Amino acid sequence: MTRPARPTPDPSRTREGDLRDKPVTLAAVIGAHGVTGEVRLKLFGEGLENLQAHKAYNGGALTLSKVRGDNKGGAIARFAEVTDRAAAEKLRGTTLTVPRAALPPLEEGEYYHVDLIGLPAVTDAGDPVGTVVAVENYGATDVVEIEKPDGKRFMVPMTEVAVPGWDDERLIVNRDFAE
Repeated sequence: MTRPARPTPDPSRTREGDLRDKPVTLAAVIGAHGVTGEVRLKLFGEGLENLQAHKAYNGGALTLSKVRGDNKGGAIARFAEVTDRAAAEKLRGTTLTVPRAALPPLEEGEYYHVDLIGLPAVTDAGDPVGTVVAVENYGATDVVEIEKPDGKRFMVPMTEVAVPGWDDERLIVNRDFAE
């Protein structure tokens, strides 16, 4: 997948300190599995391997004891703090996060979704269009959702044509894609 080039940020105007403290969501609990406290997970990002690389989630509130794939693109996990089905059911809807600083460094042109959320969006002509409020992926490529000052939202694919670049200060949107 081709991703837009990421310009080198101006070190005097970087959000890197803020970003390193932001939690990154790796999965979400979608329900209980069995009666012994296991939970079913929806995985984000790189999947099961990325989840297995961490033991503590949500600031240490959950300790991963065991995890395996569910053969459907998700995972089944056990946490030390969850010992029965009732406790597992209470976790439904809980996202599993780790500090961004605990994740591997990015290659050129890569980003974590958390890096984009909150960025001001401007056209390639420099006109402000809004703020990035979400990043989704429906299978083909990531799509950024931008909220305009009037509260209306629109979506732009994270392709080189639609998003010619971004840095730690802004996301640049091709004016033909700005609504």
